[in-house]
Amino acid sequence: MNLLVVIAALALLMFVAYRGYSVILFAPVCAMLAVLLTAPSQVLPMFSEIFMEKTAGFLKLYFPVFMLGAVFGKVIELAGFSKSIVSSVSAVVDKKRAILSIVLVCALLTYGGVSLFVVVFAVYPFAAEMFRQSDIPKRLIPGAIALGSFTFTMDALPGTPQIQNIIPTTFFKTDAWAAPWLGVTGAVFILTSGLAYLSWRRRQAAAAGEGYGSGHLNEPEPFLHKRLPNPWLALTPLALVAGLNKLFATAIPERLGKSVTIGLPGRALTAGALTADVTKMAGVWAVEGALIAGILFVIAFGWKQVRAKFVEGSRAAISGSLLASMNTASEYGFGGVIAALPGFAIVADALKRIPNPLVNEAVTVTTLAGITGSASGGLSIALAAMSDTFIQAAHAARIPLEVLHRVAAMASGGMDTLPHNGAVITLLAVTGLTHRASYRDIFAVTLIKTAAVFVVIAVYYIIPR
Repeated sequence: MNLLVVIAALALLMFVAYRGYSVILFAPVCAMLAVLLTAPSQVLPMFSEIFMEKTAGFLKLYFPVFMLGAVFGKVIELAGFSKSIVSSVSAVVDKKRAILSIVLVCALLTYGGVSLFVVVFAVYPFAAEMFRQSDIPKRLIPGAIALGSFTFTMDALPGTPQIQNIIPTTFFKTDAWAAPWLGVTGAVFILTSGLAYLSWRRRQAAAAGEGYGSGHLNEPEPFLHKRLPNPWLALTPLALVAGLNKLFATAIPERLGKSVTIGLPGRALTAGALTADVTKMAGVWAVEGALIAGILFVIAFGWKQVRAKFVEGSRAAISGSLLASMNTASEYGFGGVIAALPGFAIVADALKRIPNPLVNEAVTVTTLAGITGSASGGLSIALAAMSDTFIQAAHAARIPLEVLHRVAAMASGGMDTLPHNGAVITLLAVTGLTHRASYRDIFAVTLIKTAAVFVVIAVYYIIPR
């Protein structure tokens, strides 16, 4: 019965998300219904002390990353840098390879530090125009954007500043560049397999005589070419964010040490003074500092274009980051409540029986990411609950913590993109498509991403060390 309650709560959340309802509203509703069916007297205490605590805790740690990522993406858009990158890629890659073009553009933006949600808004107008010109079905756009944004550049490629690659740093005391060769191996597998799948889907549509189609919702205006910034200048802030992220991740612990007691100069420290764990927060601080530098660079070199709409644009970016972070935090709160239920203990006990440390970690993280519908939420819950166990098992098996980091990060982006995932809901809403029309391709990309984690684990054991 307890296990059925957990499954029912997850199924209900997936259903309402599939129907287009807000997970910010229904994540707590589904969680509290599960508590009601398990222990009615615990509904209010668990809402306040678990759901809200988990939600607020997630925002405390990671909202600045969401906000700065959204502002960075917005100023890149306002300066014309994103349009310049898209136009340059389109000029290099043949029009017949529109899917490849969109995947590469999404990959560049995501790896450069632009929020996944911002990439969806920034790339969709150009994707629609390229797919229309190439007569590729519009329903394939979400799959292409998902492959470029939600997979290998999100958590596989070393150094990516996306939150899924930052969270493990706070548990394993690593940095965003952990296990680079394993990350590159996984990225190559995902990219080649994903492109092969989407190309096959395109050929299927062409054989059936299906083109772009008509009568679509949210159709953007056709892209009008105009004078744009130099593409190398446009790429510079992306490279700057990636490089400074690496630099700061090393420099911050060296400068501050393992911890810092919080106190102002000239004032005596009081008993019980707060202490910041630098080793835990260095990865988060590094990406925040890198994004701030990227924002300042774009403003400095694109101020003429940015200034006219900066007030309105920054307001929209912050609103978007609030929605994105609240979606994820609410799902994190949902996962926290589910993790406290007896039914979850059954799932956790079953997962603990997996003997191999890396496989155990991968299955645990991707399962929880699927339950919460959030890569970052599921990853945070899994590592908060079991990171000590993973570390002990890794030490016993002589597995470096950098490998644990990479496997955990990649596993988080596996089964997270179920129908109730916030990024999936946003992607479909922006493109004007439905789960029925386009979710099949998103799910196929999800399966490829999940398989890549186990490919990486196999490579780790096969290659001599």
